[in-house]
Amino acid sequence: MTNSPPLPDSTAPSAASPASRNPERRREPLEGYADHADAVRLHASLIDDDPAAMFQEMRRKHGPLVPILLDDMPAWFVIGYRELHHVTSQPQLFGRDPRRWNMRDHLPPDWPSLPYVTWQPSVMYSEGVEHQRRSGAISDALDTVDRTELTLICEQVADLAIDEFSGDGQTDLISQYAYRIPAQVVTRLFGLSETDLPHLVKDVNHVLGGSEEAASALPRVLGRMGRLITDKRARPGHDITSHLLAHAARLTDEEIVQDLIVLMIASHDSSANWIGNTLRLMLVDDHFSMNLQGGRSSVGEALNEVLWKDPPSPNLPSRWAVQDCELAGRRIRRGDLLVLGVAAANADPQVQPAAHAGSGANRAHMSFSHGEYGCPFPAPELGEIIAKTAVEVLLDRLPDVYLTVKPDALRWRPSLWVRSLEALPVRFSPTVPVGQSPSNTWGAPR
Repeated sequence: MTNSPPLPDSTAPSAASPASRNPERRREPLEGYADHADAVRLHASLIDDDPAAMFQEMRRKHGPLVPILLDDMPAWFVIGYRELHHVTSQPQLFGRDPRRWNMRDHLPPDWPSLPYVTWQPSVMYSEGVEHQRRSGAISDALDTVDRTELTLICEQVADLAIDEFSGDGQTDLISQYAYRIPAQVVTRLFGLSETDLPHLVKDVNHVLGGSEEAASALPRVLGRMGRLITDKRARPGHDITSHLLAHAARLTDEEIVQDLIVLMIASHDSSANWIGNTLRLMLVDDHFSMNLQGGRSSVGEALNEVLWKDPPSPNLPSRWAVQDCELAGRRIRRGDLLVLGVAAANADPQVQPAAHAGSGANRAHMSFSHGEYGCPFPAPELGEIIAKTAVEVLLDRLPDVYLTVKPDALRWRPSLWVRSLEALPVRFSPTVPVGQSPSNTWGAPR
């Protein structure tokens, strides 16, 4: 759904990165960056529960384009809505290939955000005609997904997840629900066999979570996706993989494997965070919590509110200047890194002073980025179906769900790149699993 990397960040870096503890390592990349003398230091430990105040102070001191030291590497933080729209609308000026970065030779091997700026042969880092060829094939394949069938798959997956804890009367809605759903839905759309599904989803969660098994899990993911390509060449079906294989773009097997992995991991991480952040909002906000007992009318509004206030990917280290240029009155050098401040741009008072007052109906947010390198992972419409269905099923199944801690006790995962709760502990009245109820049929309309 967003420009998440194939290998996202796993654990929060320490308050002082290795580079910041070594003055000699820090000094060299700053040569020639006199305009970064008052740069804002940006690293995960600075992101608190409410970053809005930090954005406001940055905007007051620096305007819509902030010179930053991203874990001690000079870069630019685009926090103005108009400026972010301009950058994402000009692919000829601001490219997506991280090999353009003029600081890449200075990166230490333990730089915290290295996975986000490491080039890989996927659609995510392609540009120009090549990007159009590969993203066009993905878009065409996603267009073949039947929306009704997608909703039914989401309901089945969500019901199965709830069945695992419905009799307990308590659970963590992040690890036991939000992170159990998107990958299972997307891999079913790929046409993966039911026997391979649980193993692949488990390995995806290892990769995303950065566990000790992540290094061994990624080759297993690659292997399973390679076998999927072989199977679908022999026995094509009505699934995303088969459509990519048959597409006029003539993608190679390696290209399809790379792009399916990007599609799966990016959609899983961002959709899971969208689900979790929406459930949090509906449990802690009086406006939404009052509607938990009487239907679904507020679910769509809550989903959109989250995209304004707590987007799943608040910042994206994803543009590099193709040539020397000017932005917001500042000189940008060829190869400079621009970090897209999605959450900050959404909060830009110059564009929308009262944006959040009516944001439930306003969809002008930048949470899916914009332009040619915007979000195809999956199409925002499909991502919304996944998130909306997951929230609706939970509220249908557990109508009396409530938080077991005070709202201010909830903690956000310390990260620059994802907006995700560490946990969302809840209680509810224990219920009989759907699979044990004779009145329920998989896929029955809710």
